[in-house]
Amino acid sequence: MREPDAAASEEQVADPVQTETPNQRPVLEMADVSTHYGLVSVLRNVNIQIYAGEIVCLLGGNASGKTTTLKTILGMVVPSEGQVRLDGEDVTGASTSDVVARGISMVPENRRLFGKMTVKENLELGAYQRHDKLGIRQDFDRILVLFPRLKERLSQKAGTLSGGEQQMVAMGRALMAQPKVLLMDEPSMGLAPILVEQVFNIIREINDLGTTIFVVEQNANMALSIADRGYVLQTGQIVLSDTAQSLLANPLMREAYLGEL
Repeated sequence: MREPDAAASEEQVADPVQTETPNQRPVLEMADVSTHYGLVSVLRNVNIQIYAGEIVCLLGGNASGKTTTLKTILGMVVPSEGQVRLDGEDVTGASTSDVVARGISMVPENRRLFGKMTVKENLELGAYQRHDKLGIRQDFDRILVLFPRLKERLSQKAGTLSGGEQQMVAMGRALMAQPKVLLMDEPSMGLAPILVEQVFNIIREINDLGTTIFVVEQNANMALSIADRGYVLQTGQIVLSDTAQSLLANPLMREAYLGEL
């Protein structure tokens, strides 16, 4: 199954959907970002814009640069060229803790919970940079409404939960930081198909409540079913960018990522 050819799809890279105006700028933006690990080029001139209230997905195969994109946004990797901007402010090279404090939160691949700590303790860790006790309590209560199953398991060790329950804890923990943008790295990984659908329904619900979401995912069908727009990353370059509906209908996408010939 071949990926979209970068040269053939070059004309489709420019984002036809959003254009920045003085009153509407991206809440999160990567502008001409290139990233290297030593001498190895990983990202090349990546441009991504995410506007408030959107769900935007980043699709691509293994080793395409998806996780490096998230690490670059979070300040875990400093780009060799270009800028990362949050609300128009350059945060390139800022520490991860500073980026989180400014409003970026992440649900990592494989959840990465503290297995020996309780569900309640894992959730509370998401608010470690906050000092508004009343707001933290209110957000904690909202998360238990969003994930009612967790209310029954607050005192249970996180490592004993099912995969789907662990994903709920990871999402709840990230939301406890009150993010402007929620990053999600492969939320479907390791989950049974019925749980994948449940998790993506929850992602849509979180977005409906006002959280902007940037989701990195290999399951193109599921990601595009809930997203407003999408980007396709191939060997470190954006080769397709369009509305989710248009990407679903794109013959290059249908062959390379949606399992159709």
